[in-house]
Amino acid sequence: MEYNPKVVEHFLNPRNVGEIPDADGVGTVGHPGCGDIVRIYIKVEALNGHQVISNASFKTFGCTTAIATSSIATELIQGKTIEEALAIKNEDVAKALGGLPAIKMHCSVLAEDALRAAIADYKKKSGQTEFMQEVMRQSKLHEDQELLSRKGNSKK
Repeated sequence: MEYNPKVVEHFLNPRNVGEIPDADGVGTVGHPGCGDIVRIYIKVEALNGHQVISNASFKTFGCTTAIATSSIATELIQGKTIEEALAIKNEDVAKALGGLPAIKMHCSVLAEDALRAAIADYKKKSGQTEFMQEVMRQSKLHEDQELLSRKGNSKK
């Protein structure tokens, strides 16, 4: 499979790799169909009355694209408010990398889901538990869609 140069760059030189020991939120997602696991850590600070992601990092077990999408996702969210970060979708992650092969778009979904799970964890620790249920529902939906697409592709 051929990747564009930006995907290769983020795979060979990933940004923000590792744990944040005192993270305010940690989100872990994995899809059994591909075997990739993504964990995103966020640090949140109050700035001008807004909750802003001041630091983000990741640890990923997965393919080239899983690592590249995790790397770019942490770059996209740093300096963003929680609301702005929640507006980032998997398509934004893929676009920031210059596009992904269709068969690898699920990696951008993993990055989005891990980001949302980290924010949900932060909100849960802040006493806002209802958001966690929505994130879990959305992640399960993404997982089911991925499994169905792989099943459909295996029949071809």
